[in-house]
Amino acid sequence: MEYISTRGGMPPLRFSDILLGGLAPDGGLVMPASIPQIDNDTLQGWRGLSYAQLAFEVLSRYCDDIPADDLKRLVEETYTAETFGTRAITPLTELEAASAERGSLLVQHLSNGPTLAFKDMAMQLLGRLFEYTLLKQDRWLNIVGATSGDTGSAAEYAMRGRQRLRVFMLSPAGRMSAFQRAQMFSLMDDNIHNIAIEGVFDDCQDLVKALASDLPFKKRHHIGSVNSINWARVVAQVVYYFRGYLQATAAHPIDANGRPAQVSFTVPSGNFGNVLAGHIARRMGLPIRRLVVATNENDVLDEFFRTGRYRVRSARETHATSSPSMDISKASNFERFVFDLLDGDAEHLKALWQQLGQTGEFDLSGTDAFARAAQWGFVSGSSSHADRLQTIRKWHDDRGVLVDTHTADGLKVAQQYREPGIPMICLETALPAKFAESIVEATGQRQPVPEALADLEHRVQRYVRMPADAALLKAYVAART
Repeated sequence: MEYISTRGGMPPLRFSDILLGGLAPDGGLVMPASIPQIDNDTLQGWRGLSYAQLAFEVLSRYCDDIPADDLKRLVEETYTAETFGTRAITPLTELEAASAERGSLLVQHLSNGPTLAFKDMAMQLLGRLFEYTLLKQDRWLNIVGATSGDTGSAAEYAMRGRQRLRVFMLSPAGRMSAFQRAQMFSLMDDNIHNIAIEGVFDDCQDLVKALASDLPFKKRHHIGSVNSINWARVVAQVVYYFRGYLQATAAHPIDANGRPAQVSFTVPSGNFGNVLAGHIARRMGLPIRRLVVATNENDVLDEFFRTGRYRVRSARETHATSSPSMDISKASNFERFVFDLLDGDAEHLKALWQQLGQTGEFDLSGTDAFARAAQWGFVSGSSSHADRLQTIRKWHDDRGVLVDTHTADGLKVAQQYREPGIPMICLETALPAKFAESIVEATGQRQPVPEALADLEHRVQRYVRMPADAALLKAYVAART
């Protein structure tokens, strides 16, 4: 398997060459030169596999320069009941059974890892892949990342104490929940550095890109990334789409027309990495009917899928909401998707991104590229704070199931796109305990946190506060590497 850049300026490289790098040298994002195909016989043969075995089958098609025995060991060490609380790893809960009018509605639980968020699904593997590769290559890596909430803690818990790794994590000051903030800032490991940036998430993301695009600085200080711009994050998330499909269709693998059963997925979306993984799974051959992109009040992605216009919002226009991990107006992984929409035309993509930098928007409405998004099953919708509270309250009262605010965004939007005979799987993004204020507002009850984290918000916190200034950030990183 070889990898190329969305902007066409990188020679083909192997997985181990691109794992540690983040952005491609030309400023683009790394993509596989081709997508491996899975036929139905192979897919049906995966039904009896454990999650770790399924992960090996998917990942080995993208990481073929890692010896098979080593990759098997890494995934088996990652996807354990001890780490994720259940042998199923990503169990499904049916919220509503199928009827004549619409298919069943299910939640796929992805938040049983150590930081109670779906980011653990990829990040726990990434920590092992990084350490394995760095030791093999006798190298150090300094990870500079940005988080709007859950990525930071998932990365830090996956990387803490690992050999040859340091983490510098940027977050928007005052814009995460108290629980999210405490998860990150209470870590005291020597290789973990938390930086609260005076601004919004997009400012943090821009700083990460500024360091990644300064190639001499990046090389001198061995800068890498764990944000969803890192391809390994995306491909690790592809696995749970296959898992969800196999679980949801176990009783009826063939539809009424004798074809492989289809499912739809609804994905709460901010940076577009999670739903991009679903797109990759569909391109591999997974029978996905629809990929539903659910946003909150920050509806840049919803606007694109409705109209074809991609319009980045300013920091002033980016709302602070009760689903803060989605308070994003520049979706980093969207470049990968547009590259696919343009059928791999790097020159066209570069022109669009140049226009985006100059005007803050581009418009694909009326083009074959935008039509292709609908052909691939993409639809979208948005949700408000009132919608979130109503959705949380409904499923708590009706089914005794409590969901977090981001998953509530997904469940609200999912209702618009349920179809007869097609199960709708909503991806859970975090446990509700991470967003206690909204849960209390919706239900009048405080959700208990796991015992090991009961005192989290009372622990000593360590971080530095910094203006959104690339020169200051470079100086801070350089002094510690």
